[in-house]
Amino acid sequence: MVDRRSLVSVGFLFSLLFQFTFEQIVPLSSNIEQAALFDLRSSLGLRSKEWPRKVDPCSLWKGITCENGRVIGINISGFRRTRLGKLNPQFSVQALANFTLLQSFNASNFLLPGSIPDWFGLQLSSLKVLDLRSCSVNGAIPPSLGNLTNLTSLYLSDNSITGIIPDSLGQLLSLSVLNFSRNRLSGTIPASFVSLGNLSSIDISTNSLSGSIPPGIGALTRLQYLNLSDNSLMASIPSQLGNLSSLVDLDLSFNYLTGGVPPELRELRSLRRMILSYNTLDGPLSENLFPTLSQLQVVVLRQNNFTGDLPAALWSLPRLSYLDLSGNNFTGMLPNSSSNQNTTAAMLNISNNMFYGSLNPNIRRFRVIDLSSNYFEGKILDFMLNVPPNTNCLQNVSNQRTAGECASFYAKRGLTFDNFGRPNSTGPPATESSRKSNRYKIILAGVLGGFGLLVILLLLLFLFLLCTRKRRNSNQRGNGVGPAPPGSSPPAPGMSINFINVGDSFTIQQLLQATGDFNDANLIKHGHSGDLFNGVLESGIPVVIKRVDARATKKDTFLVELDFFSKISHTRFVPLLGHCLENENEKFLVYKHMPNGDLSNSLYYKKSTSEDGTLQSLDWITRLKIAIGAAEALSYLHHECNPPFVHRDIQASSILLDDKYEVRLGSLSEVCTQEGDSHQSKITRLLRLPQSSDPGTSGSSTSNCAYDVYCFGKILLELVTGKMGISASSDAEFKEWLDQMLPYISIYDKELVAKIVDPSLVVDEDFLEEVWAIAIVARSCLNPKPSRRPPMRYVLKALENPFKVVREEGAGSSRLRTTSSRGSWNAALFGSWRQSSSDVTAIPAASGTKVEGGSSLKHSGTTGSQGSGHNGGGSSSRRRHSSEIFPEPSNIQDIERPEQ
Repeated sequence: MVDRRSLVSVGFLFSLLFQFTFEQIVPLSSNIEQAALFDLRSSLGLRSKEWPRKVDPCSLWKGITCENGRVIGINISGFRRTRLGKLNPQFSVQALANFTLLQSFNASNFLLPGSIPDWFGLQLSSLKVLDLRSCSVNGAIPPSLGNLTNLTSLYLSDNSITGIIPDSLGQLLSLSVLNFSRNRLSGTIPASFVSLGNLSSIDISTNSLSGSIPPGIGALTRLQYLNLSDNSLMASIPSQLGNLSSLVDLDLSFNYLTGGVPPELRELRSLRRMILSYNTLDGPLSENLFPTLSQLQVVVLRQNNFTGDLPAALWSLPRLSYLDLSGNNFTGMLPNSSSNQNTTAAMLNISNNMFYGSLNPNIRRFRVIDLSSNYFEGKILDFMLNVPPNTNCLQNVSNQRTAGECASFYAKRGLTFDNFGRPNSTGPPATESSRKSNRYKIILAGVLGGFGLLVILLLLLFLFLLCTRKRRNSNQRGNGVGPAPPGSSPPAPGMSINFINVGDSFTIQQLLQATGDFNDANLIKHGHSGDLFNGVLESGIPVVIKRVDARATKKDTFLVELDFFSKISHTRFVPLLGHCLENENEKFLVYKHMPNGDLSNSLYYKKSTSEDGTLQSLDWITRLKIAIGAAEALSYLHHECNPPFVHRDIQASSILLDDKYEVRLGSLSEVCTQEGDSHQSKITRLLRLPQSSDPGTSGSSTSNCAYDVYCFGKILLELVTGKMGISASSDAEFKEWLDQMLPYISIYDKELVAKIVDPSLVVDEDFLEEVWAIAIVARSCLNPKPSRRPPMRYVLKALENPFKVVREEGAGSSRLRTTSSRGSWNAALFGSWRQSSSDVTAIPAASGTKVEGGSSLKHSGTTGSQGSGHNGGGSSSRRRHSSEIFPEPSNIQDIERPEQ
């Protein structure tokens, strides 16, 4: 009896469930909407896999949401087009106008090149969610979107949208989330935003917005997330931001904000992350700022001009896990931390300040610590022995400041320096009279020393003039050893060349015979410094001979190369076999022949076994090998030569390739030593004026290493995209092309870069990750601000360990190092080019959002490419670990905030 009742009950439940499910699935009842869906399917080129024919869209079409037989939601996020649809993708969604009850349209990560139609704001009045993230949308934001009064979420990030933010968006009173990040918006932040009282999230980072932060934003009391980073905002931080009582995340980094941090921000009692790095903020931090911010976990104030002592309340925050104050002018001793602090924290970076005194043992709670470039004295703590702080005043530690420098710093503050722990180094504090006496002694010593230095300089000048005069007289009389041998004419004035180190001296007859009287059949190309010819010496050695017309070019152009080769010997430069200088009007330089020519004509080549004549392209391993080789050459010039050399002519035709595709850098006629910083440029950089926003294509701007880095970034993009000739194009052409490429290079999305990768490349998942990393490195090199481009030694490390650019111990992103105003390189890839990205380090972010802080490449294991390069050539470049890689926190608790 019991079993029968159980069976009846189960059957009854199944019947109810079937009836409920059947009643919920209501077929599409509107013929107009059904026709509109098929029109949309056709115009967007959607596949039958997602939207099949001959079935009810409400029941079986993926991403279609219906209510009472009407369409209320369309989600094509991540859909793939048909092969025909991929040929000409467009923002063709006119059929949407027929869905009068449509509440949500999500096309994120679906290619919709074109501008947002103006009729969106006129005919989609029921719309609540509009998501067009990463759709390649361009053009301006139509002001008509202000008519969508039901809109709650507006996502337009990661596109190429230009123009201003319309004031009419202030009419969206129901709006909760606004995300316009990573576009090319300009103008100011609309004051009408003050009306958006329901906003919980604003992200307009990585654009070109200017002006000041509207004080009215402080009236948005529901706001939890505010990201205005990586723009060109100026003026001070409005004190009204202290009224944002619900704010959890504040990021104002990478702007030009001035003044101090308003004490009113102490009212942000829910704040967990405060990112104010890379501005020009100054003054001391208020003692009253931090005591009430008990929820604060991440504080990044790096690269500003803050001064004064570190507030004890900041050091004692109970939840603090990430503190970066590097690159400021903080001073004083480290405060003692309280006992109720979090026992484990991620990172402490207070490098490049003026902290002094002994090290505080309480910093043990931080897993990663950087105290370099301060004035700490005394003994190093035991747990810091593996990574001791450089450039301090610590005992028994290498790479510290000099005793005089440390003693002077402490004396100015009326303190006694312990003299690196040597005996009799400590004593009672100096009295006022003794300090005055010491001051007078220092002044007297300075005066006498200056006078002595002046006398020495005058003597040296006299000796120099005397030697010069004797040399001139000796040259006029002759040296008595007979006439100069052929091909050894004297170098230009001011340039001394050792001809023993620049190969053999050839006669003009030898070169005529080698090139068949410089027959046009042997002409390789007309270079800007001379004509290049193929030739074969009598010994059978193939060579390349450059013929320089001394009448048509600078007379010392060929001497620049001879001078370079007389001083530099490195396997990464094309070997110079000899010269011929006996002709007054024509000079000749003889180089070793490179079997694979240069990169511009080797990226695509005709395979000997191909009968149809189709071109083959270099595989990715060989391309990466070429990039590393070129980087090694430039790194040698920039960092291993003293003074540093600047190539000034880096392009695909300058990168020569031997039979194993090893790089031999050529085109050395423009090489010069790097110019020193002038007084004017230092002041300009100090004031952060946009003096060098142009990459530098004329004048003295090409005579610094940052120019080579910029040109190398072009080479990397050529290797990724296969678009040869870009590195030799004009600035205007390259900028136009680069503007099209940049939206596809994002530290947040690996799949985007696949859209610009050379179609002839066959890359698997690992190789795609390498390509992604190299594209990110290229973007960092192409930063329009020379001071934020990474030095070549860090670019080389990134190329040798590409996975470290995009991976960390768990997952995440990283940044290349860039330079600070103090000349030290700090971490960054990428905040640089409106991406943050890029010249800074990722720090713990909420809900997966990257935040900028300070480090270099991620500290993960070395991972290399598998396989062999083209033609079986093994690379001489070895992947190696970098001691400069600064690890990032990996287990910071995420902060909840609205979906971005």
